[in-house]
Order: sequence, then structure tokens, then C-alpha cells
Amino acid sequence: MTRYVILSVLFFAAVSCKKGEVQKEPFGLEGVMEDYHVLLEAVNHQDDKMYVVNFWATWCVPCVKELPDFVQLYNENKERTDFEMVLVSLDRARDFETKVKPFVTAHQLTPPVVVLADVKRMNEWIPAIHKSWSGAIPATAIYKNGKQVYFHEGILTYDELKKLTQ
Repeated sequence: MTRYVILSVLFFAAVSCKKGEVQKEPFGLEGVMEDYHVLLEAVNHQDDKMYVVNFWATWCVPCVKELPDFVQLYNENKERTDFEMVLVSLDRARDFETKVKPFVTAHQLTPPVVVLADVKRMNEWIPAIHKSWSGAIPATAIYKNGKQVYFHEGILTYDELKKLTQ
């Protein structure tokens, strides 16, 4: 099942790119993820890359407040070969086209955005991300070499993000 999801996501990413336009997708992820394992597998690499994963939603006021800092950090680091970022929306999957995509455009979110639609297993994937995570957002996890090196529930400022990702 996981292979099917990964192949579907990769196919969607390939066909959604405009001719001549190169899009940097987070570890091959885009659109709606139906299985949280896809995200965990994407950050579980021994490749010396830093993976910044921010959990947010369009309806979350503190999330929206911190997003410009993530955008700034992403724009400053997107050319680094040892840096990846993905903004994981916890909006409903059915809202991807009608709410999330327009929000991304309106707020000029340049980091890749995916919707994690694995709501039936929230009680499983929330502690899988971090054992002390209550599920509140915003929340940010940073991974390196297959291990989570940082987790924070709540807002992070640009200065905090920059210090964490140097």
C-alpha cells in the first residue's frame, strides 16, 4: 500500500509540473498524503540532510502568524543540498484544492505543502512524530540522519529557526 501511495504521489508531482518549470518537491511528496508512514519514511534517511517539517493549518491563527518566518528560512536555504522543508497542513483532504491551494497562493508560501489526511490514525501518528506532542499546532520537527533532533509545539520565530538550522 505504501508503495502505491509513493508512486501515486510521484506521478502526481511529475504531471503537475508545467513544461520547462522545475519544482522542488519535498522528498518526493506533494498533494494529499493518506498515510503518515510516507512522511516518516521520507525523513528517515542517513544522508546528512536536515529535514524541517512544520505542522500547521489554514484555520490556525498562530500557524499563519509563523508561516512567513518559515518562508523566509526556506527561501534563504532552498539551494542548499543538505536542507529540505515541507509544510504539512492538517486541513481536511477535501479542502486541498478549494482552501489549501488558494491559501498557499495568497500567502506566497514557497516551501512545498502537503495535506496529511490520515485522520483516522491521529492517535497513532501524533505520538509517532513525538511522544510528548499533544497534537496542538503549530508544531515543528527537525530530522537529520534518520533521527529527530528537535521538536517544538508552538510558534517558532525566524531567529529561532535560523539558529536551529545552521
